[in-house]
Amino acid sequence: MKGIILAGGKGSRLYPLTQLISKQLQAVYDKPMIYYPLTTLMDNGIKDICLISSSEDLPLYEKLLKNGNQWGINIEYREQPEPNGIAESFIIAESFIGSDNVCLILGDNIFYDANYSLKITKQKNGEGALIYAYYVNNPSNYGVVEFDEFGKAISLEEKPENPKSNYAIPGYYIYDKHVVEIAKQVKPSDRGELEITDVNKSYLIKGQLSVEKVQKNVIWFDTGTISNLQKASCLMQRIEENDGLKVGCPEKSAFNNKYINKEIFQSLIKKIPECDYRDYLVKELISSVNKEIII
Repeated sequence: MKGIILAGGKGSRLYPLTQLISKQLQAVYDKPMIYYPLTTLMDNGIKDICLISSSEDLPLYEKLLKNGNQWGINIEYREQPEPNGIAESFIIAESFIGSDNVCLILGDNIFYDANYSLKITKQKNGEGALIYAYYVNNPSNYGVVEFDEFGKAISLEEKPENPKSNYAIPGYYIYDKHVVEIAKQVKPSDRGELEITDVNKSYLIKGQLSVEKVQKNVIWFDTGTISNLQKASCLMQRIEENDGLKVGCPEKSAFNNKYINKEIFQSLIKKIPECDYRDYLVKELISSVNKEIII
């Protein structure tokens, strides 16, 4: 399975922060926002990743993430000239996707999944699509899924004025190889975008859409607003202070998932200047060595 990170949009709701730097490069506590969706893919076993952004911002992502080889993964880059909608991602990345299934995550969506219940292994080679449903108090701000009395998804709406449920669809989607052709059939909505909801509707009509309600232990932030950006930062700080855990470290994800060995992990740490981030990775390295001794 391949992965796509859509790091597009103008970030107008984060003005004036986004006057100088892309939304997905803003700091979420002590790391760039883009680290969080990247490590979500890495922790799900996805090593081939395509990042889509504007021509203005792509060089910044390439400078930060490079080609991913330092973390044992592959990162390619594609341009989205205008923010024409989430579904356009599949058309832009058609050559990258090829005949593989694909997981799309939005660059401003952050998940804290303590029990790893968002694992997508079962969908890797399957047919159809898998999306998630997350209970929110303000569903009008999101794509919304309606369930029948048996918990089966029966309708999807994009930012409805009168939502039929409180279940929003987070920016984390898994599709089979047919998603590119489906995206090509989508017509622009009233706001001029190729809506991801229309892609999901196509799978729903065919009876090929699976919808899973997110477990309560999973925390999701759409950090496209100042309020949510601040809340996400505060949560990451609280997790570190209370649990001693840094979320969203690509070096740690690469090492824990065995994309890189201990020697490469150590070499990456040596390149980082003296800081809390470096100290945390050193502790992770020492912990792994101690575990080897115990075993």
